[in-house]
Amino acid sequence: MTMDKLRIERAVHEILAAIGEDPEREELRETPKRVAEACEAIFSGVGDDPARYLEEAFEGDHRDLILIRDIPLYSMCEHHLVPMVGKAHVGYVPDGKVIGLSEIVNIVEAYARRPQIQERLTAQIADLLFDGLGSRGSMVVIEAEQLCMTLLGSQKPGSVTVTSASRGVFEEDGGKRAEFTTLMRPPG
Repeated sequence: MTMDKLRIERAVHEILAAIGEDPEREELRETPKRVAEACEAIFSGVGDDPARYLEEAFEGDHRDLILIRDIPLYSMCEHHLVPMVGKAHVGYVPDGKVIGLSEIVNIVEAYARRPQIQERLTAQIADLLFDGLGSRGSMVVIEAEQLCMTLLGSQKPGSVTVTSASRGVFEEDGGKRAEFTTLMRPPG
């Protein structure tokens, strides 16, 4: 997807004027361009199909939990366009197909790099690893600080929102769910 950076620049210029700032002030003159460039990175997941990372799946007889914990996560709250920052813990139990560990990280990134809500982000990752990959089960836990809660509304810095989504064996087998939960916490 190609982003219309010129349109973003014009919009940021207008926002600066609308809040009472002088967009032509020396310190702000380049801000619209910098924001447009930032948007290109921040929203790089818009139009991206995270399922493309499943194309790298390979046959494998591994049938036990695969878990990556503490994947850094940066996304933008779609309600206020302010960041949510945290970490994702992503696991799945293969059923004949395995994907590379970097593909799991790329899936998280592709879904996160778009306007999002944490609940949907969590479910999208779990659904893709369960339905898209055809695994026996997937589980995702995301812990994030919503900066809309820090800067706006309740203004409670440091509050962490935790969401989880479980599919397949993680819904059916309390032992598998407990294994995931135990392993997602660092030792100590």
